[in-house]
Amino acid sequence: MSETTVGIIGMGDMGKMYARKIGAAGWRVNACDTPQSFEALQQTFAGVILQNGHLVSRSSDYIIYSVEAEAIKRVVAEYALSTKVGAIVGGQTSCKQPEMDAFEQYLPQDVEIVSCHSLHGPRVNPNGQPLVLIQHRASQESYALVEKILSCLGSEHVHLTAKEHDRITADTQAVTHAAFLSMGTAWHANNQFPWEIPRYVGGIENVKCNIMLRIYSNKWHVYAGLAILNPSAQDQIRQYAKSVNELFKMMVCKQREDFEKRVKTAGQAVFGALRDGHDLLLKDDVLDRFSLGKVPEKRNPNSHLTLLAMVDCWWRLGIVPYDHMICSTPPFRLWLGVTEYLFRKPQLLDEVIKTAIEDDTFRADDVEFNTAAHDWSACVSRGDFATYQARFEGIQDYFAPRFSEATRIGNEMIKVLLDKT
Repeated sequence: MSETTVGIIGMGDMGKMYARKIGAAGWRVNACDTPQSFEALQQTFAGVILQNGHLVSRSSDYIIYSVEAEAIKRVVAEYALSTKVGAIVGGQTSCKQPEMDAFEQYLPQDVEIVSCHSLHGPRVNPNGQPLVLIQHRASQESYALVEKILSCLGSEHVHLTAKEHDRITADTQAVTHAAFLSMGTAWHANNQFPWEIPRYVGGIENVKCNIMLRIYSNKWHVYAGLAILNPSAQDQIRQYAKSVNELFKMMVCKQREDFEKRVKTAGQAVFGALRDGHDLLLKDDVLDRFSLGKVPEKRNPNSHLTLLAMVDCWWRLGIVPYDHMICSTPPFRLWLGVTEYLFRKPQLLDEVIKTAIEDDTFRADDVEFNTAAHDWSACVSRGDFATYQARFEGIQDYFAPRFSEATRIGNEMIKVLLDKT
């Protein structure tokens, strides 16, 4: 490789993954994290770890700020003036507008800006996954250098502006995360491990349980920054909570005709343009293969409020989920797969509508889910990082014993899905 040195400020899970991949590709890497983690990181990344961001910034040619979105302004303000003359700087946050604002405010004018965002978690193989690249203030030569450096990830490069990135990530991630966070909250409130309850095992339920556990096994700030700092995300989370609440009230009030009309109108708006021969992203054999519990002989009908509200939300916001498949995360693709599975099977959708109105088996769970969706939305609207963290980590502790198994099964599920998309 050339004499180019890559600097990484922030050695969390994604920072470590980048350091390993870039270093293994032959690039020189300098990295740092908090003072408390200095000695431990030196043992794991010998010859890579420096004491602080000042040393990384002044000695690196391409510097990646791999810190949570909430902290990006503070961290850039601290180290920006130490940036090497003529260097390229980027960030790995999930919300780009605050990142760009910080770079514009604090970086010297002779510094170029090329940011990135890997649209997957640190435990997912980056090969073939979307990697957004943003040429914000840089020559074509510098942009090509960043592409060359990050090609070691084996990801699919997607070229966007910061504004496009934030809109698309809101469309594909914000509501998806809100739905699974709310599911986990509802199961926790009812003191349930859903994979131990027959009605939550098999088919669509497997995806719900696995992805809920996958999300709660990650760091809280991964989701908080995207939700709270991205205005588009706030709007969508608010609409999802509204869709949940309005559909739930129709269910409780037994408004069958209005409920069915609204559900099917939403389904037509989101899925109506698909051709009759459209191949489903997920099929029965895939859905039943990945289970945390014993699959019952007879499937239990479910109201699937979580899924009905998702499609209602997409319809209300004018979102066509297929438009952003190139920038979609694995959880989003799975979530789209199960909603598509439900709405493209008329007999199943009719059964779900009937269950939602006539069957109270899931009513206690739906009550808690409705409350949880509202509470997460309120937390995001207030910009309350502290409450977000406390809520997230409390539920995370509850489900922690099953994270390892859920990650293994989830990775297998994602691999099957990626082979199709």
